[in-house]
Formats: sequence, C-alpha cells, structure tokens
Amino acid sequence: MNKILLVEDDMNISKNLSHLLSSEGYSVVLANTQKAALEKIENEHFDLLILDISLPDGNGYVVCTAAKRKNDVSIIFLTASDDELSAVTGLDLGADDYIVKPFRPMELLSRIKSVLRRSGKAESIFDIEDIKIDLVRGIVYKSGRELFLSALEYRLLLVFANNHGIVLSRDKLLSEIWDIAGEFVNDNTLTVYIKRLREKIEDDPQNPYIIKTIRGLGYRLGES
Repeated sequence: MNKILLVEDDMNISKNLSHLLSSEGYSVVLANTQKAALEKIENEHFDLLILDISLPDGNGYVVCTAAKRKNDVSIIFLTASDDELSAVTGLDLGADDYIVKPFRPMELLSRIKSVLRRSGKAESIFDIEDIKIDLVRGIVYKSGRELFLSALEYRLLLVFANNHGIVLSRDKLLSEIWDIAGEFVNDNTLTVYIKRLREKIEDDPQNPYIIKTIRGLGYRLGES
C-alpha cells in the first residue's frame, strides 16, 4: 500500500483530501508545517509527497529539497501559487508534477497514479488471507473468484485495508463512510454494511476471521 505524506496547512483541504486518498487505498500521513514535514521525512518512508508551497513556518521547497536529498521520493506540488516562476522552481527542484488550487479531485487522483507508475512505485494489489483487492481495476477476488460488491461495500473494505491491523471505532468508520458515500449514514447502516461485507468475504460470517469485532472498541482487519 503506497504511503503518502500530505503537507498542507489548510485543515479543510487536508481533511477532505486525506479522506479521498484513504478511500482510494492510500496510507496518508499529515503535516501542516515545514518543521512537522521535515520530522516525518526523517523518521518515516514515503512513496509520494504532496506539498503546498506556503507553510506557516517556511515553504514546500525546503521540504522538497530535504526529501530528495534523503531518497528519490516522488513529489507533487499542490498549491495556490499559479505563477510560472513558482512552477519552474518546483519542477527544477525535482518535483514530478505541479497542480494549482482549486483542483479537481479525480484529476489529482489520476496524476498521483501516473506519477507512481512512472516511478515504479505503484501498488495495484492488496492481499489479506484469500482476499485480493485490485486497486487499479477496483475489483475484489476471493480465492480467485470475483466478488460483486456495492460501491459502499468496496469503499468500506478499502477503509479497513488502509488501516490493516488497526482497531477502528464505529464513530471512525461512520465518519469515513459519510465522506465516501456523500449521504447520510447512521449506526444501523454501518451494521448492515459490515454484515453484508462479511457475508461476501468471510468463510464463516458468523465467526469472522478477516474483519474481526474487538469488543467494546470496534473492528479490525486482520491481526494487529
């Protein structure tokens, strides 16, 4: 699963874009300052950085330079700076793409996939037990047989896959599904969709092994 560092100081953009990327199967780490971004780069490995230029304590150019110095990570600038000099500077520093706000979410996703493919870092398959998720084609297989999931069932499975081994509370899942579905989703709806998903991916839905119930806490995909 590709890991992305999103460096953005606008909390609304950061939250919405994080949800979008997570729903597409990416692991997303957030930073809202130059200092925080540099610390993340120093201590973690990322496949892609999405950088704003203007940050409260500095700029994305510094982050880009530091990231490129450490390893050949892919970088996309996502910024309100639409002048030619800013774009040229970013690309000269080694960025793979430069996108101006406001941006179109689906176009951004397409560019992310393109950058990762060009760098040879694109991950297209996620495996858990006998379940295989083809992230490029949006298809799920069980023991080699294609499963037919609704759009919300597929997105819910991606939320679990993106948080493999992590306990997710019902509130957390509800917030994720709300953003994904774009419609009202209540606690009963969540229960229904988890039940439906288990019926399709589990060998024994009454004793689930893939999506486990963690009593009093929530649910977890696979082992911790």
